[in-house]
Amino acid sequence: MNRRQFAVTSAAASLLSALSGATRPRRIVLRSSWQTVNIGDIAHTPGVLRLLEEYLPEVEVRLWPGSVGNGVEEALRARFPKLQIIKGADQTKAAFTECDFLLHGSGPGFVAQKDVERWLKETGKPFGVYGISLPMQNSSQTKPADDAVIAKTISTLSAAKFVFFRDSVSLELAKTKGCTSPVMEFGPDGAFGSDLLDDEKALAFLKAHQLEAGGFLCCIPRLRYTPYWVIPEKKAAFDPKKHARNEEMKEHDLSPLREAIVQVVRQTHLKVLICPEDRTQMAVGKEMLLDKLPDDVKPRVVWRPDYWLAGEAVSTYVRSAGLFGAEMHSPILCIARGIPAIVCRWAEQTSKGFMWRDIGLGEWLFDLDKEDELRRVVPAVLAMAKDPAGAKAKAATARVFVEKRQRETMAAVARALGA
Repeated sequence: MNRRQFAVTSAAASLLSALSGATRPRRIVLRSSWQTVNIGDIAHTPGVLRLLEEYLPEVEVRLWPGSVGNGVEEALRARFPKLQIIKGADQTKAAFTECDFLLHGSGPGFVAQKDVERWLKETGKPFGVYGISLPMQNSSQTKPADDAVIAKTISTLSAAKFVFFRDSVSLELAKTKGCTSPVMEFGPDGAFGSDLLDDEKALAFLKAHQLEAGGFLCCIPRLRYTPYWVIPEKKAAFDPKKHARNEEMKEHDLSPLREAIVQVVRQTHLKVLICPEDRTQMAVGKEMLLDKLPDDVKPRVVWRPDYWLAGEAVSTYVRSAGLFGAEMHSPILCIARGIPAIVCRWAEQTSKGFMWRDIGLGEWLFDLDKEDELRRVVPAVLAMAKDPAGAKAKAATARVFVEKRQRETMAAVARALGA
């Protein structure tokens, strides 16, 4: 056999070996879809699925959901027709046997820690965590965890091939607590990747309320604590302490948004759409914003009385001139499309709001517990309304940064998977 024949034969043998080793794709279990009463929790899943589809197209993904009701499953299947959604004990067992890697999706914390620990115990296979926050020690969003609970969380995270935190505060907290995962970095919330749209519903709503593309801003109110007890499907007990805190602070927190609406209507040609991110916010918007507006302002303000899914919301946001409010994931969905978005936050929330600083939008982040920052909300909204080109340029710069990190984090997923 001469050298050329040997080279051809060797190349063919290598190719056959590679093909035989690739008889099935690598398989990922995506643990995500925590609930459907909030479009942010809905958007986490299609966001990560879209990134996996784009950057690891050869990988098979099975979704292990918490909840995909209320039309969410249908939306996911329409967008990702090959997606397998795990249902029941038998399919869960099969996924544990047949899949190579578990990817924990974005969330307010290490939401499915117990499921990850079960995966490790039963399979010994690797896992990674994509875009979470850790509860701040000085936050009243959750009950303070004791040292043993914190140590267990850090121990489990340390076993991950990678942990991407969606805000730098969480990243630094993990390091301080001794997390030793080999890759710990800032990684954008999975919702940045979502491309779900529902133009048909959005266009019908906008037409019915005479909202023209580029001719309105969106405003989203919220209370310090989400009153889950008013949502029947959550079956949550009434919390008198959280309710009292909401009542105490709602005028303080929402008056800047209301004043911003007034000034936008009086000083610009724009209208304002008051809309929700979760099922509790329609009532809040009516009580605290719409009903308290001056009579000369109300005709150019639209209040949405119904909840919507992420696709319709995004199809509305992309036709707006921008968004402002006290929520996080609608701004995320805006920036992902190059739409300007202002975020207000307070101590009761997790540290997720600080991601706005991390992606270069610190000028659009306001802590309403600080009076000097609270006073800057209205001027910031007006500046966004009066300089749409400048606001879009700022949003576009943040979007470019997010997309760069998405590429880099997906490369880390690929390395961990061996894909």
